[in-house]
Amino acid sequence: MIHLQSIALAPLGDLPDTFPFTVPVIRALPPLSFTHPITFFVGENGSGKSTLLEAIACLAGLPAVGSSDTDRDETLAPMRDLSRHLRAAWTKRTRKGFFMRSEDFFGYARRIARMQAELAREADDLRRDLHGHSPLAQTLATMPYRREQHALRQSYGAGLDAQSHGESFLKLFRARFVPGGLYLLDEPEAPLSPLRQLALIRLLLDMVAQSAQFIIATHSPLLLLTPGAGILHFADHTVKPAEAETLEHVTITRDFLNQPQAFLRHLTQDDPADL
Repeated sequence: MIHLQSIALAPLGDLPDTFPFTVPVIRALPPLSFTHPITFFVGENGSGKSTLLEAIACLAGLPAVGSSDTDRDETLAPMRDLSRHLRAAWTKRTRKGFFMRSEDFFGYARRIARMQAELAREADDLRRDLHGHSPLAQTLATMPYRREQHALRQSYGAGLDAQSHGESFLKLFRARFVPGGLYLLDEPEAPLSPLRQLALIRLLLDMVAQSAQFIIATHSPLLLLTPGAGILHFADHTVKPAEAETLEHVTITRDFLNQPQAFLRHLTQDDPADL
């Protein structure tokens, strides 16, 4: 299901001369339509794709996988300003879902681990305080702590910080993706091997079948080839729909894999400044 249909800059007079309004693609942002349940933002670093994704997250008011939610995260303050200049059209606004930047994840995993450890420590302290009381009394007294620990495991999984990066990423997604949600993901492929990127594609398609929508900023040629996905290409100070097979992310990867020695010979013989 497509929850968020489109966004556009609102006609609110002159735009400020401060970031992120100084990013060329933001300053001249055309109306954008989301016609696929999975939409990829693709472009070079600095093209504005992550900036716009963050502003959409602020506009949608989604919770964030990170240290703070979008309405309190200090790093998102400029994007909150941008979100106030955006207008959205919804098929059906959803409060399910979340926003995630890959660089926020591991601090988030450690925070969940600390919460679980604190609950376990508080339960142990209470059991010591109740030493000499009946086992039933101890069980009843510590039940709220066990209930909270169980809720954390159900919502976020257990031991995210102790697993490999890719494994913990996918475990979080499996635990937190729910039907009917809107998910805004910034470069989720960062910790994922090619095999795990394919697992993520399978997970995205499974959730789309359950009325979820995804908007994802990515550099991954594998993700860009997801069946049924739409692509918005950030280039030349504008945003346009594109086909995966025409993007350098895909064509360069394909050509390199087909003829790696030709590329490597060029890299070793030519001046790196020419690349």
